[in-house]
Amino acid sequence: MSRTNNMVRNVYWSLIGQTLGIIASFIVRIVFIRVLNSTYLGLNGLFSNILTILSLTELGVGTAITYSLYRPLAKHDNEKIKSLMLLFKHVYSVIGVVIFAIGFLLTPFLSFFIKDMPDIEGIEIIYMLFVTNTAVSYFFSYKRNLILADQNRHIETIYRYSFYILMNVLQIIYLFMSHDYFGYLIIQVILTIISNWALSKKADKMYPFLKEKNVKKLDKKDTKEIIKNTKALMLKKVGGVAVNSTDNLVISKFVSLEAVGFYSNYYLVMYALYMIINQVYTSLTPGVGNFWVDQDEKRRIELFNKANLATFWIAFFCSICLMVLFNDFIEIIAGKEYIFNIEIVLVLVLIFYFTVMRKVVNSFREASGIFYKDRYITIYEAIANIGISIILSIKLGVLGVFLGTLISYFTLPFWIEVFILYKDGFKVSVSKYYMEYILRMIFTIALAYIMYYLLSLLTGPVLLIFIFKCLMCVLIPNLIFFILFHNTEEFKYFLDLMKSIIRKIFKRKRIS
Repeated sequence: MSRTNNMVRNVYWSLIGQTLGIIASFIVRIVFIRVLNSTYLGLNGLFSNILTILSLTELGVGTAITYSLYRPLAKHDNEKIKSLMLLFKHVYSVIGVVIFAIGFLLTPFLSFFIKDMPDIEGIEIIYMLFVTNTAVSYFFSYKRNLILADQNRHIETIYRYSFYILMNVLQIIYLFMSHDYFGYLIIQVILTIISNWALSKKADKMYPFLKEKNVKKLDKKDTKEIIKNTKALMLKKVGGVAVNSTDNLVISKFVSLEAVGFYSNYYLVMYALYMIINQVYTSLTPGVGNFWVDQDEKRRIELFNKANLATFWIAFFCSICLMVLFNDFIEIIAGKEYIFNIEIVLVLVLIFYFTVMRKVVNSFREASGIFYKDRYITIYEAIANIGISIILSIKLGVLGVFLGTLISYFTLPFWIEVFILYKDGFKVSVSKYYMEYILRMIFTIALAYIMYYLLSLLTGPVLLIFIFKCLMCVLIPNLIFFILFHNTEEFKYFLDLMKSIIRKIFKRKRIS
């Protein structure tokens, strides 16, 4: 199959799986809130963040080894694949053990992360169940990376979301029957183990040579390349986790655990959108890499402008929907007592907008291989984020934490990342991009706030008003976007591309 067909197939199944997973997550969240209380919700968010930080133990080595699989897979070099997978197995086994050990050693210090320690029996056991779930996720999962590297993401997606939905169903049934948080977490651990084991068996069937015992040790040249790539990825990994996974820790330490529970509902919505959007960019980057090698700077920036307009549409549309619908949605699934004031929602929407707009820049930087030059920027962003968030949280509470995240990005990373891409990749001035970006951002914020204000004047049943707002959010932003951009070359290009992809999807359905 061509790369385009592989991309369409993988995106198609990823979007289906992600959508079903999101629906299941929200149903579980509604049941969770109804059966347990906001303190348990806060613990869930806090411990998830702590374990995300512990996953830094991986330090990008998985990405480096996966990258090393591309060439031997293309050349059907089974011996090289076996050697890489043996290394993967050993590294991931060590990572799993290290995460469990570090997690266990942190148990006596849990009170450091929580401003007011809740009166919950067995809080240490709850924490260790989170640690166990993260640690066991590294066992067997190394074969998952082989399936992904071989452009078979759709298989991994089907297995992952089938078990994820099964886990959610079992958790819902168990919560209704027992109101017990411990059993809820034990189900999660068991399904994580079974999911990894099942996908491992599938990989053995797809690649029978993995069961062969005569595996050669990876040569020094390949080992050095993996170490070099790991070093390059390490700073990005550390900085990225520090930026994206410390807000809950700061809120828990300097505001309250209950506020973590409130934020976790908002984060679940944003994370769901991030994951859907990521499916597109995960498939985009390899194609951009191939394009980059074959084309000159003029064609490269033309492609970037097309991708940038599509990214703006995603950020524009989703941000307006979040601004208008966020609090109504949280009220429906959790209750009015769980909503933030509109100032906090506005800052969260801005963080979402900047994060999405950043994706196209990062995709082109990674595909072009020039991300190494600004490798320290993420570390700066992480330090600034934590420092500013702590300072502002003392005076402004939750709002201060999110303002810290916003300020840390806009002080330096926003300007430097794009500057390097334009200077080294496109070899043209970046000033036009900055001007266009700021104008589009202001327009998005203005339209989002106007729509929020006007639609907030509506009165009536919450659910009925929510449905009407959804319709307005679909119609108005997209109509305005069409009016502004329908005559541009970028818009016409993506319209033709979408038609082509839809035709391919329906053609595959007819064949199947």
